[in-house]
Amino acid sequence: MNTQQTEQPGACEHWVEKLDDGTPVLIRPLREEDHDRDRRFLSSLTYEARRLRCIAGIHSVMPSLDHPQGMPVEHHQRMAYVALAHVDGCLQQIGVSRYAGVAGSPRCECAVAVREDWQRRGLGKRLLLHLIEAARRNGYEWMISRDLANNYAMHRLTKAQGFTSGYLGGDVSEILHELDLRA
Repeated sequence: MNTQQTEQPGACEHWVEKLDDGTPVLIRPLREEDHDRDRRFLSSLTYEARRLRCIAGIHSVMPSLDHPQGMPVEHHQRMAYVALAHVDGCLQQIGVSRYAGVAGSPRCECAVAVREDWQRRGLGKRLLLHLIEAARRNGYEWMISRDLANNYAMHRLTKAQGFTSGYLGGDVSEILHELDLRA
């Protein structure tokens, strides 16, 4: 169980990172004032992207996109990072990563979503790396992601970050990715 608690990240915690194509993006903890923008972002995802991203919300501790309050972030049991970029002169959300602690367990479950036109530029990797670091900092021992077997983007992303993967029991429709955060 995670008894180690960290303070809420400072209002100034943020990173300006260049994607693989050189485009700068701002990555920072999701804040309360981001709620409406985050909801708009998540609802703008294609049906397929939502279906792949929401498998955790169907079976586990991650809330679904339809939850009226979204996922509250308190920076220990639940953490989220948002990616923002200037698009057509407007600051827009282009990605988000989240984890939620599994009650009574040293595990947290994660999910990553990147807007379709921003995929394959390294944004998912950067969002996941910040999430992994936050989970370690908050005392979690394992990060997991439960995904549909045909979510190849998440398979590639987790494998590249050292997650191990396996089918859940005899069910080949879902895969569980696990990362040992103690290493």
